Amino acid sequence: MQTFANLNEFTAFAGQSLGETEYMTITQEMVNLFAQATSDHQWIHTDPDRAKRESPYKAPIAHGFLTLSLAPKLMAEIYTIKSVRMGVNYGANKIRFMNAVRVGSRLRMKAWLHHAEPQNSNEATNGVRAIIECVFEVEGEQKPACVAELINLYFE
Repeated sequence: MQTFANLNEFTAFAGQSLGETEYMTITQEMVNLFAQATSDHQWIHTDPDRAKRESPYKAPIAHGFLTLSLAPKLMAEIYTIKSVRMGVNYGANKIRFMNAVRVGSRLRMKAWLHHAEPQNSNEATNGVRAIIECVFEVEGEQKPACVAELINLYFE
């Protein structure tokens, strides 16, 4: 876990690896709950029997956006900025889903701080816009499941 005292220290870390998480298991329950929340009930995600019979993966797979939605949780396992009172997901410059995440597989995330620049919503707020590259890896797979260049805003 990387710990930064403040945004100046975090910004100075630009261009470096923030670290990686431990592996976590992707369960059918997680996939089903995500399907309920998003109303995306495609059988390749939610019907294990049919997925075993008919899908090229021979198992149900996690939604790509489920994988991506784990980014805030996983980033919190990689780094913290002590002085930050609020963080906001601002968007993404790039997202690619490159490999399936089978239910039961183990996933981790690696993150790099590309760069950070001032982001002030008003003169009383000290903020930073951070571009963070996130790579989601499936244990035992050569190709990442997802690569995303995410934008976060942090305010002290």
